[in-house]
Amino acid sequence: MKILVLNGSPKKEKSDTMKITRAFLQGMNEAAPQEIKQIDVIDKKIEYCTGCFTCMRNGGTCVLNDDMREILGEILESELLLLSFPLYCYAMPAPLKALFDRTLPLSSMAMQKVGERYEHVGQADFSRLRYLMICGCGFPNSRHNFEPVTAQFSLMFHGAGTALTVPESPMFSAPEAAPVTAPRLALLQKAGRQYAEHGEIDAELIAEITSPMIPEEIYAGIVNGSVSPNP
Repeated sequence: MKILVLNGSPKKEKSDTMKITRAFLQGMNEAAPQEIKQIDVIDKKIEYCTGCFTCMRNGGTCVLNDDMREILGEILESELLLLSFPLYCYAMPAPLKALFDRTLPLSSMAMQKVGERYEHVGQADFSRLRYLMICGCGFPNSRHNFEPVTAQFSLMFHGAGTALTVPESPMFSAPEAAPVTAPRLALLQKAGRQYAEHGEIDAELIAEITSPMIPEEIYAGIVNGSVSPNP
């Protein structure tokens, strides 16, 4: 499978979320060799969309000449678009949001009703594309944290994607947390194998992955400095 990873973390390879993503991709590679390309969005020149809609009227050419032209081509050539990013203000980091604002050239001004809502008619064929989001955050749980970004992800990709939201993700960069992070990374590898083999992940496995690794109050105490990480 041709996979395009959009790494939305400004920390690039040092991203906590990328550690999660790499485990998932390792599982996919165990199922079958994958063709993986990673784009660190922070390194790309992506101007803000000006909302002129020229691209939606002229067949898909943006008036801004920057790295987005190449990135759009990469998206259209891929089979899986994997978004990897940390939660920023209950949403995606600004560089990644700017990238998706600039995907307007894939759509036209024409609208069509799909189910209960209207969508822009596409100017390109991306019907073969699948979508997956891996998002980590520093809070102790997934409740009342990831809902805005998972809703955005679902609306952007018509409910056709798979989302993995992982709380307590800074622990993946803490060597002393290995006794709890290593089993979680193993679950992510298992999820990657499932996704590569079946195109979906078992709901029970998703529930395990998105649950806290240690009790919420203990994690919060460690973050707040009131509990030692090595009791």
